[in-house]
Amino acid sequence: MGSGNGFDEGTTEFSLDPKWLVDPKLLLVGPKIGEGAHAKVYEGKYKNKNVAIKIVHRGETPEEIEKREGRFDREVAMLSKVMHKNLVKFIGACKEPVMVIVTELLLGGTLRKYLLNLRPRCLDTRVAIGFALDIARAMECLHSHGIIHRDLKPENLLLTADHKTIKLADFGLAREESLTEMMTAETGTYRWMAPELYSTVTLRQGEKKHYNHKVDAYSFAIVLWELILNKLPFEGMSNLQAAYAAAFKNTRPSAEDLPQDLALTVTSCWKEDPNDRPNFTQITHMLLHYLSTVSPPEPTIPLRIFASENAVFHPESPGTSSLMVKRDDSCDTPKTLAAQNKPRGFFFCFNHCY
Repeated sequence: MGSGNGFDEGTTEFSLDPKWLVDPKLLLVGPKIGEGAHAKVYEGKYKNKNVAIKIVHRGETPEEIEKREGRFDREVAMLSKVMHKNLVKFIGACKEPVMVIVTELLLGGTLRKYLLNLRPRCLDTRVAIGFALDIARAMECLHSHGIIHRDLKPENLLLTADHKTIKLADFGLAREESLTEMMTAETGTYRWMAPELYSTVTLRQGEKKHYNHKVDAYSFAIVLWELILNKLPFEGMSNLQAAYAAAFKNTRPSAEDLPQDLALTVTSCWKEDPNDRPNFTQITHMLLHYLSTVSPPEPTIPLRIFASENAVFHPESPGTSSLMVKRDDSCDTPKTLAAQNKPRGFFFCFNHCY
C-alpha cells in the first residue's frame, strides 16, 4: 500500500504536497506545552491562527539524524494522509531550518494530565466510555487506511478545551501495515505496548518483529482500563518490569473492579494471541452496547488543565531571523519577553535553536 506524498519506508527523502508546506518565517512560537524524548511542542501562531508547533531535534550523530528524519517523514506522511474528527488536525510541516510539524491547538491538555488532576476520583462511566469511543473511532480510521499507530497511550491523547472530545496525536511511531515485515521493535512506551513487540531476550531494541494492527487493540485495552479505574496500569512496577510481566508471564492489570461487560471488552483486547483480539469496529460496537445499558451521568463542571488561550502574542512578526537570541541549553524553554516584564507570548528564531 503506498503512503502518498512521496513517502517511502526505506528512505528519508522528504516530499510533501506544496499545500502542506509551512513557511517558517510566519511561525510565532510561544510557551512550551509538551515534551518528548526527541521533540518539544509549543503553543504558537501561524498566519494569525492559534496552533501547536512540534519542533523535532535532529540528533547529534549521523545515525541519530537519519533515524529521526525518517521518523519525522513518516509522521508527516501519515498526518497529511488521514483525516478524522478524532485525529489531531494537520496544518503543515517544514524540514528546514529545523523539522517542524504544525497541528491544531487543543487546549484541554493530555488525557494523562486530565486523569491525574481528577485522582483519586474516577470519571463518570458514560464520560469514560465516550472518551473510549473517540479513541476507538480514531483507531478504526487509521486501521482502515492500513496504518498501525504503535504508541497508543494517555500522553498521546489530547482533549478539546471543553473536555468533551479526545483526539489522537503523535504519529512518530506509526507504520503502514503492509510494511510489517520491515518493522523493528522501535519502542513506544513499554507499559502500554503489546507483548509481541518485545524481544525474547532483555527487550533488545532493533530486533525484527512480525505483527499486525492488533498491537493497537492491546494498547487500547490498557487505556480503557485506566479510563474506568483512573489508576496507573502495573502500578508499583517500572516500565521494564511491566513489559517483562506482560510479555513473559502473561500478567495483566486486575479486571475484578470493572463492570462485567467492560471487563469482557478489556480482557478480550489484551489477550495474549493477537488473533483473538477484536478489531476496532467490533470494539466500537461493544462500547456502544455497554453505553446503552447505563444511566445518564450527573452534570459536572469540567476541570481546567491550563489557560493557554489567554497567552498574548506580539501583534507583529518581523520574521524568524531577528526574533530571538540564542537559547540557553540549560533552560527548557526559549528565553522570553516575559523576563523583561512583557506579555506572556514570545518568539524565537529557528536558526539559533538547534
